[in-house]
Amino acid sequence: MKWRFGWPRTLASQLSLIFLISLVCANGLSFSAQFYERYISARTAMLGNLENDVSTSVAILDRLPANERASWLPRIDRQNYRYLLNAGEAGEPMNSDDVPMAATSISQALGEQYALTLRNIPGMQKHFQVHLTLADGNPITLDVRPAALPVAYWLPVVLVLQLVLLLGCTWFAVRLAIRPLTRLARAVETLDPNAHPTPLDEKGPAEVAHAAIAFNAMQTRIAEYLKERMQILAAISHDLQTPITRMKLRAEFMQDSADRDKLWSDLGEMEHLVREGVAYARSVHGATEASHRIDLDAFLDSLVFDYQDMNKPVSLTGKSALVLDTRPHALRRVLVNLLDNALKFAGSAELEVGSTASGQLSITVSDRGPGIAEDELVQVMQPFYRVESSRNRGTGGTGLGLAIAQQLAVAMGGSLTLSNRVGGGLCAEVRLRL
Repeated sequence: MKWRFGWPRTLASQLSLIFLISLVCANGLSFSAQFYERYISARTAMLGNLENDVSTSVAILDRLPANERASWLPRIDRQNYRYLLNAGEAGEPMNSDDVPMAATSISQALGEQYALTLRNIPGMQKHFQVHLTLADGNPITLDVRPAALPVAYWLPVVLVLQLVLLLGCTWFAVRLAIRPLTRLARAVETLDPNAHPTPLDEKGPAEVAHAAIAFNAMQTRIAEYLKERMQILAAISHDLQTPITRMKLRAEFMQDSADRDKLWSDLGEMEHLVREGVAYARSVHGATEASHRIDLDAFLDSLVFDYQDMNKPVSLTGKSALVLDTRPHALRRVLVNLLDNALKFAGSAELEVGSTASGQLSITVSDRGPGIAEDELVQVMQPFYRVESSRNRGTGGTGLGLAIAQQLAVAMGGSLTLSNRVGGGLCAEVRLRL
């Protein structure tokens, strides 16, 4: 298993990493400088005390009678060095290029009065000895075992607390910086031109407030632009109904002929197309319908019974036992459009109600017709798009049925998706939030 480390992809991770590394480096430099200054101060004080203590202890031993010196050793021995009343160990001569600071301090303290010999003593703990001879000719050995500078017990605790504080400040700063972007991204994801625009909170820092104001202005412009387009489409479709009606009345007074029948058929198609255009324009504003609580099972039963009364092979599978808060007219129009398409191309339709893994309500309309090519499943949702090249209403339709169904599904806060069934046929699924 290979671990791959790369630059994080999310802005929160990038900011957290930058802040954390910079703060840790700054804290490390500050601690290093403080530790180094403490080390220099402690070393200077320790070496100064060493010089005074060694010179005083040797002076005491030199002035004591030889038989009393052994009793004084416990008093003048220290943790890192002790005195031996003998010549010590042979050891190795100390290299002049690698003399410990403690040896230099001892030489400065005793070198003017005594002849010193410094030797390194090998072993598990490397140390050195200083050999000298007192005034009465007896040897004295100073056995020095250097130790590391002691670290205060509270220092690791302070370091851990500092790291925790850094992590907390980094998390708070990143969260404060990312929160407006997250709120803006959520608003963009839920932006629905068909619904009433929900203004974004314009509070916060100047940059955040400016972005929120721009987003709210964009929402308003999109809603106004869409409303204007739909009003134009609705007006044209509505105004076309009057001349079409006059033309149909005039066709009624024409003598029976093949041309009259063709004209009557063309006028019927035009009238159907105009009505579908008006319905599509109204579907964009489906969110204006008031929501009502309905018994979903009774609603679907009523819809299926209406088709069965007309001898249409429509069946219903599944029960939801739900009281749904929705727009009933919009939902009925969606299902009617899907059922009509299934009946037109397959001759029968299967209506099924259930739920998805995410807890959404699922209503599917399935058939065993020819289905739709995979690369056209999204395009058929576009207005006036037809799978067939024919413009005959009986085969190609107006190209608005699925577009109207999709618009109404979105207006209800749901979605409409198409997929081909295994074994042939089409499945249209309407998902609604509960």
